[in-house]
Amino acid sequence: MPQPEEKDVPIDSRVAAFLRHLATDKDASIYTQRNYRQSLLEFCAWFKQQRETTLDWKVLRRDDFRDYLRHLGKNHLGRSAIQLRFSALRSFYKFLVRNGTVPVSPIRKLALPKLEKRLPLFLTVKQLEDLLIAPAAEMKLADERDESDPALFLRDAAILEVIYSCGLRVSELCRLCAEDIDQSAEVVRVLGKGRKERMVPIGRPALEAIRAYWELRKSPVFGGQAVFSARPDKSTPLSPRTVQLRLKKYLIAAKLDPNMTPHKLRHSFATHLLDAGADLRSVQELLGHAHLVTTQVYTHITTERLKRAYNDAHPRA
Repeated sequence: MPQPEEKDVPIDSRVAAFLRHLATDKDASIYTQRNYRQSLLEFCAWFKQQRETTLDWKVLRRDDFRDYLRHLGKNHLGRSAIQLRFSALRSFYKFLVRNGTVPVSPIRKLALPKLEKRLPLFLTVKQLEDLLIAPAAEMKLADERDESDPALFLRDAAILEVIYSCGLRVSELCRLCAEDIDQSAEVVRVLGKGRKERMVPIGRPALEAIRAYWELRKSPVFGGQAVFSARPDKSTPLSPRTVQLRLKKYLIAAKLDPNMTPHKLRHSFATHLLDAGADLRSVQELLGHAHLVTTQVYTHITTERLKRAYNDAHPRA
């Protein structure tokens, strides 16, 4: 029997309510919303095919999810892909428990394959310096070809400076408003995951880059207007996809790995702070991590580098 497509499975009312909750109450990123929606519809499609009965979330048991886990394993899904699907199911059941739909989650304490330990990728300080000057170099080349839009390159330079200076997620960067920046105090108010606010210092080079960009904007930027617009003559906020594409352009220009994502600049921010002696708790607050264990992965990077330096240099290593 062929596997039904997710689009063939109607979204039931409880899943629809959960997706609205993600978008409005949790302020989840568009990527989280998309991935969770797809994961839940995949489970519904599998259940419909395997059980040949109407899915009732209230009567599902742990064995149903064990069967689904075995199904995913037989289809050779990686551990991270399996974790993603069950992350969506866990969050969905937490929502159902809070709403009183079910007394307890049937997925609670269900053992999943452990993720492979992978250290975050990051750029060195020198590589970051090369990347940060890439927009200016590209602007000069474009000017020589008489096709330069200075505001676009100055915007991109400011974007790179702000991500690295503040350690922002790309979603946080794109919804940054003019009123969120206190230029005199040199701090930025950031609206993070779950609508949690945090105050983050911003360096002077980043502030200067923003001011240089704003001076070339066709209209003044103030109040609730986006710090970075999609076009110089419009106030439409920048999209995460545009940031990713522009970053790729400058990575190529700086002869760096073009597959690096904006999130890798955030990794670089954290790694460089820890390398310079910042304490883990402070880095956690700057990144907006809810749990310290999320931040601790960066300590492994610095420890591994210290071990390599020791092994290369110590006569008795």
